[in-house]
Amino acid sequence: MTHSALRHFTLACGSALSFLSLSACDLAPTYKTPQFVVPDSWRGQAPFAIATPADTTIPTEWWTMFKDPLLNELEERATAENGDLQAAAERFIQARALAVAARSELFPHANFDVGASDNKQSADRLFRNGATLTQTQEEYGGGLSWEPDFWSSIRNRVREQKQFAQQRAADFAMARLSMQAELARDYIQLRGYDAQNAIYAQSIAFYQRAVAITENQLKYQAAPRLDLARAQAQLYTTQAAQLDIQAARQVTEHAIAVLTNTAPSSFHIPSIQKFSFIQPNIPLSVPSVLLQRRPDIASSERKMAQANREIGIARAAFYPHISLNAGAGFEANGFSLARLANSLWTYGASLHMPLFDGGLRRAELQRTWSQYRETRDEYRSQILSAFREVEDGLSLTDRLTKENQALERAVKANLETQNMTMTLYQGGVGTYLEAIFSQENTLDSRIHQVEIATRLYTADVNLIRSLGGGWNVSNLPTMDQTLSMGPFQYENLHHPKPVGDVNASQYPNQFENLTTPAPTTPGRGYGKALPALPMGSLNNK
Repeated sequence: MTHSALRHFTLACGSALSFLSLSACDLAPTYKTPQFVVPDSWRGQAPFAIATPADTTIPTEWWTMFKDPLLNELEERATAENGDLQAAAERFIQARALAVAARSELFPHANFDVGASDNKQSADRLFRNGATLTQTQEEYGGGLSWEPDFWSSIRNRVREQKQFAQQRAADFAMARLSMQAELARDYIQLRGYDAQNAIYAQSIAFYQRAVAITENQLKYQAAPRLDLARAQAQLYTTQAAQLDIQAARQVTEHAIAVLTNTAPSSFHIPSIQKFSFIQPNIPLSVPSVLLQRRPDIASSERKMAQANREIGIARAAFYPHISLNAGAGFEANGFSLARLANSLWTYGASLHMPLFDGGLRRAELQRTWSQYRETRDEYRSQILSAFREVEDGLSLTDRLTKENQALERAVKANLETQNMTMTLYQGGVGTYLEAIFSQENTLDSRIHQVEIATRLYTADVNLIRSLGGGWNVSNLPTMDQTLSMGPFQYENLHHPKPVGDVNASQYPNQFENLTTPAPTTPGRGYGKALPALPMGSLNNK
């Protein structure tokens, strides 16, 4: 049978399958996403307003709201090249292939067999009766088998695998959002360390001048040696604290390097002197919209849909299964293979009807119902956890904003006190104990203010993540889009066509050199020299 004939025959069988499927019985329960009653608005307070339909939602590239060019470039590089994220994309591709494999059971399976052998028998065997010792045998033929899916067992397995692929797409979106948030938090923390390092450097310079002043006071016997010991102890303690901050900065820089798919030894971010992020204006949607914005909620819902299909598969096991088989070919000795008299064929049908299995099928059905209820409970818990994360973010951003404003005023007052007490001590009016006390208060308040500012911007990142980071459930591929190939596709198997917003690298070998330094200058373009990765279409219609 030629390839063209086999293709037409398979198409004809597929048409017959489509006709029979019109009367097929789907034993899976009718699936509807649970409609939970959720609050009308958020309870937590924050320096943001509830978004109205006219407001813009959180942008997909939400980190641009912090107005930091280098952060933008780091996020772009990590989104395109992060190894863990690319692994999540490959898991989505594997799930798509599993959906294609499940769908293949809906089509007839054809095969072609060819065989030839040259055999010699022993001359001493019994009852040879003059038969020849050598014999040549050749055969070729083909077969066809197909199982009509009367109870939708196969179709439910296909739907389940498609939903699993959608779950993997949602898992990818959540992994991407989490990675982007982790990078933003690390970068904010690193800039916080930069600001603390600059404060320590300024304080050390101030304390060095204080030691020089104290030595001068001691030289003219205007101050006791105790004042010099106090000044030196304060200087050395501050220098040690600065070294601790520098070490923490290096560790954070290494974490950023790995997130951007770069070896830490080849990666460096220049320090800055000022902590100058702009607090983003985060638009808030009502709680019910959150169900469409969180990738982890979408993943949990798709998992529940798969459990629903498992019930239909378990139910189908109680009904008879029919399979159709046909085969034809030729078998002969020597060169008489093509004679019609040497042809053979067979066709038939078989029915498998389970009668008694000791409760095996009933136990499986009971398990699938319990599994569905488990996924429903997990879905509800996932929603509650998402609501809690948003409320936590609102509370933290509100309190930390107010705390940061109060600390900024405290820093200003402490700086004035520090300068005045040092002037009084230098003039011989005040004591050095007062000067040290004001200096310690000033340093503590400045460091604490930077720490709170770092926590504030980190809380902004966490709030954006808890709101979904601009993602929408419409970004998921449709059920049909999850299939990575057609039944007669034999090309482009290495990298299937991208769907949804899942981006898998088609250039994995470009990341093999772990010693290539990454650019760190804003505007130079992180990863711009690398081939552009396919973005895929976001239109699921």
